[in-house]
Amino acid sequence: MVDEKPNKYEQHDSLPIPTYEEAISSRPSSSQSYLGPEEVSHDAERQGLLARDRPPQNNGYEPPTVESARSSLDFLPSSEGSSRRNSADALQREIQEMDIEEPGDPNIRLRTSRFSKRITSLTHSLSSINLPFRQWLPSGQYLRAKVPSWPQALRFQPNWIIVGRIFAIFLVVFIIWLFFISDLFSVRSARMNSMFDPENLRTYVLNHIDADNIRRNLQYATKYDHMAGTEGSYTHAIWVETAFQQAGLERVGLEKFEVYLNNPKIGGRRVAIIDPPELQWMAKLEEELVYPVEWAAQQTPVFHGHSKTGNITGPLVYANYGFREDFERLAKEGINLEGSIALVRYYGTQADRALKVKAAQLAGAIGCIIYSDPAEDGFLKGEPYPKGRYMPDDAVQRGSVALSSWVVGDVLSPGYASLPGEQRREPVENNPGLVKIPSIPLAWRDAQKLLQALKGHGKKITDAEARGGVPGVEWWTGDSGSPTVHLMNDQDEREREGIYNVLGRITGVEQSEKSIIVGNHRDAWCFGGADPGSGTAVMLEVVRIFGELTTAGWRPRRTIEFASWDGEEYNMIGSTEHVENRIADLRRDGFAYLNVDVGVSGTDFKAAGPIFATTLKRVLDRVKDPQDGNRTFRQIWEANQTTMAGLGSGSDFVAFLDLAGTSSIDMGFHGLPYPYHSCYDNYDWMNTYGDPEFQYHKALAQIWALLILDLADRPILPFDMNVYAQEVAKYANELEKYVESKSTKSSPAINLTPLKSAANDFVVSAKRFEDWGAAWEKTVRESGGFEPNTLAQQRIAHNTKMADFETNLLDVDGGLPGREQFKHIIFAPQLWDTYGTAYFPGVRDAVEEGEWELAQRQADKAASILSKAAKLLVS
Repeated sequence: MVDEKPNKYEQHDSLPIPTYEEAISSRPSSSQSYLGPEEVSHDAERQGLLARDRPPQNNGYEPPTVESARSSLDFLPSSEGSSRRNSADALQREIQEMDIEEPGDPNIRLRTSRFSKRITSLTHSLSSINLPFRQWLPSGQYLRAKVPSWPQALRFQPNWIIVGRIFAIFLVVFIIWLFFISDLFSVRSARMNSMFDPENLRTYVLNHIDADNIRRNLQYATKYDHMAGTEGSYTHAIWVETAFQQAGLERVGLEKFEVYLNNPKIGGRRVAIIDPPELQWMAKLEEELVYPVEWAAQQTPVFHGHSKTGNITGPLVYANYGFREDFERLAKEGINLEGSIALVRYYGTQADRALKVKAAQLAGAIGCIIYSDPAEDGFLKGEPYPKGRYMPDDAVQRGSVALSSWVVGDVLSPGYASLPGEQRREPVENNPGLVKIPSIPLAWRDAQKLLQALKGHGKKITDAEARGGVPGVEWWTGDSGSPTVHLMNDQDEREREGIYNVLGRITGVEQSEKSIIVGNHRDAWCFGGADPGSGTAVMLEVVRIFGELTTAGWRPRRTIEFASWDGEEYNMIGSTEHVENRIADLRRDGFAYLNVDVGVSGTDFKAAGPIFATTLKRVLDRVKDPQDGNRTFRQIWEANQTTMAGLGSGSDFVAFLDLAGTSSIDMGFHGLPYPYHSCYDNYDWMNTYGDPEFQYHKALAQIWALLILDLADRPILPFDMNVYAQEVAKYANELEKYVESKSTKSSPAINLTPLKSAANDFVVSAKRFEDWGAAWEKTVRESGGFEPNTLAQQRIAHNTKMADFETNLLDVDGGLPGREQFKHIIFAPQLWDTYGTAYFPGVRDAVEEGEWELAQRQADKAASILSKAAKLLVS
């Protein structure tokens, strides 16, 4: 994930993986290419891509070759001949034999009659119809026998071919009437009473998620590093594409974009004390080798993605967490930061590393070093790896310093997709999505030397909150007379580097154009055990399960799209470019987006996205905690009084929610700190400390799969508009308190009455809207599961209105002032806290900057958009 957010939410056998040569030499005919308008998809193209579509660069970081990981493509056993069942018929029988009641109200379940199950097969093939009245139809021989004999001259000679054709026409007309006009054989009512009982499907999913499959998926996913833009990431794309094909997904293929990326040049990074001579020293920078020497080339270098190239020297100044307030405090103490190199630590209440660099830049610093402090994620928390789960002294948190609050996706193409051949490109210089001073991450092992060198310079730090946990340090701020530090960050910057999303789908049968989108990013800063490998391993198991269901003949009402994103770590690039490439389609047809980033790093289930509150609780009620088999996750959720907060930023849901207006949820199992974004986040860490039995991976797969089923196959889309409306009303009240806290005599509080009134209108509209759903359910239940066509059409319109509500909250023709790429009036990343959630961000941004007239205009606009959306919901 782009960054770990400590307060993010206020929160049969393995897949048969081919050899790499097999993967690139042949692709099943079902595979569809998404390589762009001018691309070709053949073997030569794929071989060319292994050279990264450009000449080798001797002075740059070269991606790992796949030969060293070649054996890993064969270490997953083949699934041939080892299936739990031998045919689709056997799978159908297994599903049909399940008959377990769903927890909760037993009346909610729609039971099927024997008759409706029999007639469901009518929808599959007209050629197999056995009409119930056929036995009473007279045969041709019978009619001829009964026709009276007439004299030869008067005898009529009928043309039986013409008679047969006329009869066939009447028969076809009758069948058309029967299927498409009469409610007797309504396709939709047949779907509701289909052979695949919804409860049986849920039980099948729960019982057939395989923890060992997930373990093997993660073993492969972490075999070598796979940063975006490298051969490792491309090889992973081929692996995921193959898994999608093996599961039988439709329209499987790669989606290519050409985006701005950077990698450090060999020998191009340096942090050193160069003056005074007696303190001269140079940082090691790199982590120790995590794996044996033969793996050395596969361990990514330490750097910041999207960092500024630079070669600078200046006095060192320590600035705590690097917040704007920290730099303001230094200025008040008389510490001059002009021309300095700022040393700050990770985390704090504003965890985004990019904002630390930007704050240093605004304070006058010419460079920024960010180190991992043991008080946050190291030995002061517990035993460091390999003896425990925490960061060792040489571990470094890599990560992006792209300004995601200002520009998300490819920073050179904000608002439009960076497809191959796209001519529009924004300049790198003065790009609002990029910082303007060089930066580099550091382990506390190296930061210790820098902190010790500050002794006696500037002000001695007495505030315990401003001191870190690095041992052997007397904490001083430093000043313009501090030791001189040399910071070099020479980057290989490429404006058009290829990244590859992997896409596949299961087409729905009722509203095939409407989609439930399921996503996880694939790229990692190194091996990616927890981030994102745990999520990838789980998603592939979910795909396998849904492949088995489709093999048995099951189809969802709504289309399910699966996506493996590339380039998330740099700036949520792959998902954002995908959204921008189909923005109109998603605003019209995107029903929901389900995101998992870090799938498992602990045992606490967290989720965000209030509109999903009810469906998530229903799912959690079916899955038990592996550590406490007597309690479901719903019981734990309610005992902890957990609520569904809004979404901020930091992962691939951003573009779907904030740009396209697609309702989104982000979820996963989180816990104590781990070696985040370092090469120690690998399979060995997960297998030893993260989830040794892979039971929480299994639980996440169950939750994810059941949630997909609920959203894709329930007759009424299971959004909770009442909960959403109540949360929005709460957000409006919180905004009023925030504005009052910022107001002064010279800047009086703005009038939020229209916005609060619009939020209350939403509460009323949501209640009225949900009443229709309850009435529909009662009507269908009392009719034994039968749904007339007219009622089905009303239900479909009801679902569409429900999904459209989120899209109607977009300021499509405007956007947030100064960062117009973001369109949602309620949710967006906070301007100065990317991973926090800014409710009504247009108002908050303006208040934060002291622009009160703009704040009033933004409040009035938000009120108007929210009021209109509430009216459309019940119109």
